[in-house]
Amino acid sequence: MTFYLSGFRNIPKLWKSNPYFELGPATSSAPFFLCAIGNQQRWFSVKPTTPPNSKALNLLVTKARTHRKGNDNNGQVSSDPHYFAAGAAKKRSHIGANPQNQGHALPVRSSVQLPTKPLNSAEWDKLKEDFKGKASFEDFIISQMARNCCSVDVAKSLLAWVAAKNNGIVGYNLLVKYLYLCVFHKQTSEVIDVYEIMKAKYKSLESGGYTLLIRGLIHSDRWRESLLLLEDIKKVMVPSKKNYGDCIQGALLHQDVNTAWSLYQELVGHNLIPPLETLKAFFDYGKDINDDHYSDKLLDILLYLRNNQLYPGESFAHSIKTWFESIPGRQWKGQFTTIQKSGQCSGCGRTIESIHLSPEEYEFLKEKIMRDVIDGGDQYKKTTPQELKRFESFVNSCPPFDIVIDGLNVAKMFSKGRESQNLLGVVSQLAQQNLQLLVLGRKHMLRPSSQWRKDEMEQVQKQAHCFFADNISQDDPFLLYATLNSGNHCKFITKDLLRDHKACLPDARTQRLFFKWQQGHQLAIMKGFQKSKLTFQHILSYDTVVQRTGDSWHIPYDEDLVQRSSCEVPTKWLCLQRKTPGPC
Repeated sequence: MTFYLSGFRNIPKLWKSNPYFELGPATSSAPFFLCAIGNQQRWFSVKPTTPPNSKALNLLVTKARTHRKGNDNNGQVSSDPHYFAAGAAKKRSHIGANPQNQGHALPVRSSVQLPTKPLNSAEWDKLKEDFKGKASFEDFIISQMARNCCSVDVAKSLLAWVAAKNNGIVGYNLLVKYLYLCVFHKQTSEVIDVYEIMKAKYKSLESGGYTLLIRGLIHSDRWRESLLLLEDIKKVMVPSKKNYGDCIQGALLHQDVNTAWSLYQELVGHNLIPPLETLKAFFDYGKDINDDHYSDKLLDILLYLRNNQLYPGESFAHSIKTWFESIPGRQWKGQFTTIQKSGQCSGCGRTIESIHLSPEEYEFLKEKIMRDVIDGGDQYKKTTPQELKRFESFVNSCPPFDIVIDGLNVAKMFSKGRESQNLLGVVSQLAQQNLQLLVLGRKHMLRPSSQWRKDEMEQVQKQAHCFFADNISQDDPFLLYATLNSGNHCKFITKDLLRDHKACLPDARTQRLFFKWQQGHQLAIMKGFQKSKLTFQHILSYDTVVQRTGDSWHIPYDEDLVQRSSCEVPTKWLCLQRKTPGPC
């Protein structure tokens, strides 16, 4: 059966299975009816679909050993990754998807199996009769179809059956998920049919409907109407970065470069981070044109990635490489490579920017941390002002520290042995290096128990300065204060990645400097620590950001098969070298 629709009823935030298409509350309570639009009927055509002590400290740090034999891959990347390497957190936690389940569609949690071809009315009746779930059969089936990206034709047969059973009425939930499938499979004629229905019936839509229609229209000759939908969104809210990104890609697909750049400026003007696929689209378009002004804008995008510590994906990195190599007369050559522990590029031999902050950067960061993280109130959630004052007085009475130790965190790093024994083992080996140590702990660590022996804690206090806070206090503010107050040489030991404190910082520059400082100062104890052997994972000597040096660019990028958390950095790089001098 063929049919056409016009109108929809109100339903709150329907879309949960795909975060791209989040739906807000609808703007009307009218149901969908099968009826004509004016004097013209809009029919859904049935078409087949196509799926689409500094010296001592430095000596100690350099003793970090790898557990594998070999020559470090000709000086490239160690088989023992640094603490912030992409994928390292996942390996440490041993959390990951079962490989046997990867690449398979989610199972339908019902005895009903999704059809693989369009069904007639009798077949849908039989399938509903076999359904044992508590939810609405129609809603359940269309949700599973959307989740598994089923054929548009199969979904269309479901809607036809529903319409025939309900006097021509099809609910909004069904229609919008049908629209999602049309968008996913790039069935633009179907998208346009739904768009015409909605445009005729309603003056405005909810954000989810706009999002679906914008993405669906950009591939059609009527792509400019996606810009009208974007303007409708602006009347009530700032469009999402995905709305902007889709419109930008639509403009580039149809060679309207000026509109694309104008939308990009609007996007960043709202302090929104552009989707990486949108930035990739600019580079893909640029390889076909010879325009110095356009090239300058692409270089500005690379600087934007640097300033916001963003990393292109593998496909995006290939697009950047292709664009550079396509510039006439410049003779750029790109290669994918790694960076050695020394900070030298394995491809070209150039030295990558140092991870260490300049004196000016360090003082800037120290001031920001003291004000925005410590004095700004974050620590008062679990730390009293009186205790912080006591700690400040304690720190000022001590010489600058070489290493600050999160005592409770370190004590719990190892599954074997008492916690006091673990802590003592670490402190004793560091003390042998004549380092000024500070151990931060909680008062309960001083009460004798099965995990905290009095004699072992007394040995800790003999070999290190110790400060024991109230049991309800947070350790992190004390750790940051003591480390920064001691100077740029001071390192710290904790498993905590300090993401909450980074998030407290007020702007992208401060957050970037904090993460850079953290990577150069946080020590990670190697797995398999023994009483006589304390080694650390190596600390990066270079900064993992997009950077330009003379006639070269170095761009870190994410590998497709490596899951990187927000506190990690890529280990793969795109190295670009130019043979012929020029402005690019």
